[in-house]
Amino acid sequence: MRLPHGTSDAALTVMQNLPLTGIIMVTTPQSLAALIVRKAVKMAQAVNVPILGIVENMAGFIAPDTGRRYDIFGPSHSAEVAAMAGASILARLPLDPQVATMCDAGEVEAVTQPEVEQLTETLNRRVAEPVLSRSG
Repeated sequence: MRLPHGTSDAALTVMQNLPLTGIIMVTTPQSLAALIVRKAVKMAQAVNVPILGIVENMAGFIAPDTGRRYDIFGPSHSAEVAAMAGASILARLPLDPQVATMCDAGEVEAVTQPEVEQLTETLNRRVAEPVLSRSG
């Protein structure tokens, strides 16, 4: 389930009324985004919803011709958010113009990005861990 940004009534209602086993906070490198996510972390902590991890979206741009990384939105604040949340950074997803092109063409399923594949593997393992430990 995706919730609106920040600490809206909708997010609070979901956290208070649905049996959540955890949430993943998504941020971007900008300090304002980190501020908003830190507020959401505090809200989750106040209602005892575990934070499973942090994902940073738009985490720089890697030039396809040189492989050089550019932090076009400034320095990342995801480590600060993760520390405050007591959670790990699950992924830093860079901007990739090819992703936008494929999404516009209706081919989002064909997007391959190592960071997304690693995030998917990590989330699959974390979801499977409690199930496996209960069955064993």
